[in-house]
Amino acid sequence: MISRSLAGKPQASRTWAQPRRRWSALVIAAAAASLVVAGVPAAPASATPTTTASQTPSASVTPTATSAVAVCTKSGATGSNATTSYTVTTTVNDAGDDTSAIQNRINTAGAAGGGVVNLVAGTYIINGKLRMANNVKLQGAGPGTILKAGPNFLSTTGPSGGYPIVTTNNATNTTITNLTADHSGNTLAASVNMSGRLDEYVVDIRGGSNNLVDGVHVRNPFTYSIVAVATTNFCVKNSTTIVATSGKYDQLDGIHVLDSSFGDVISNTIDQRVGTDGDDGLVAHTINGTTHDIAYIGNKVRGGHRGNSMQLAVGNHSIYNLKIADNEFYGAPYGIRTGYYDNGTGAVNGVTLTGNYIHDLKAGHAFPDGSYDAIHIGDFGAQGPITNVVATNNRACAAGNIYVAPGTGNINQNNTIQTGTC
Repeated sequence: MISRSLAGKPQASRTWAQPRRRWSALVIAAAAASLVVAGVPAAPASATPTTTASQTPSASVTPTATSAVAVCTKSGATGSNATTSYTVTTTVNDAGDDTSAIQNRINTAGAAGGGVVNLVAGTYIINGKLRMANNVKLQGAGPGTILKAGPNFLSTTGPSGGYPIVTTNNATNTTITNLTADHSGNTLAASVNMSGRLDEYVVDIRGGSNNLVDGVHVRNPFTYSIVAVATTNFCVKNSTTIVATSGKYDQLDGIHVLDSSFGDVISNTIDQRVGTDGDDGLVAHTINGTTHDIAYIGNKVRGGHRGNSMQLAVGNHSIYNLKIADNEFYGAPYGIRTGYYDNGTGAVNGVTLTGNYIHDLKAGHAFPDGSYDAIHIGDFGAQGPITNVVATNNRACAAGNIYVAPGTGNINQNNTIQTGTC
């Protein structure tokens, strides 16, 4: 769900151009840095029809295991290469604030040219906002290492005015791994209209390059869970997000890529529908610049009651060169779809959708008329060209149709659609 302001400057609210749906206004901030990219695709010379999706009998369909391997191939991201270990000296599982103890070790490691800041299992209370440094790895002992927003977490903001538990803050060559980030959105007095709520995110990959998030588990968010903002050569893998609140928040996306390039989102599990507050599971989004060359592979995504399993959120900059392959999408009103904001004119070009299994979509808050589609690329207010979008070998079960708008190079074929029990 998208409706933002940039760098603290109010913008017009962003709404779906589709008449059935209107998003509420809200706030986001992108990093001040903008990516310099080349080669925005040209508009199509003429529209060409897509190939009709093939139909299959209503025999049962079972998901197949993905062939995706959690290797950051598109980005080449390796994160920190440091080996020197730095131990955090603090007492876990008590009520004391552990922010300074962890931050001091991060700063010391960064000043020495890099290092591994090791966290033992247990709960660390975070009332501040952790900021990574160049070539630092922040490493827990697994999901039982919990960075938990404390009772005073809302009393301070991060460097971009929001509420991250940890932000890369324009650092390069960082790794955040093997831990849980608990935002305490179920207990804190955070609110939908709170200033800065959508200016930074629970795990915030912001600016810089070669940043890796591996095996990070986000719980109880009151903003987006894991976000790449105005960054390049990043990778998010083997991570999980869960939204379990009901009635407290809106616009809680899972893994959100904004104005970024050359990234991998691979082998993650996103569940936006434990409660009713969850929104889009995966997002590729443009506000201040293009988003391009991103691979979304081998993810399992239950989209939220308020959103989509995956959204291409188009503003006035283009989204291009995406690979969306071998994912399982289910449980949202829509599967994979385009959305347009602020009369967005950005192009969608070079998107490959293949081997995805989209099933058991649910009508809900967003589409009370019960409509849904497994894949719907274009229309619904599209103003920029839709070109070179290829949807092949996808499977839809109890998930509506697979649709790609007419456009140069667009292909919609060899997809399986089933209307019976999945």
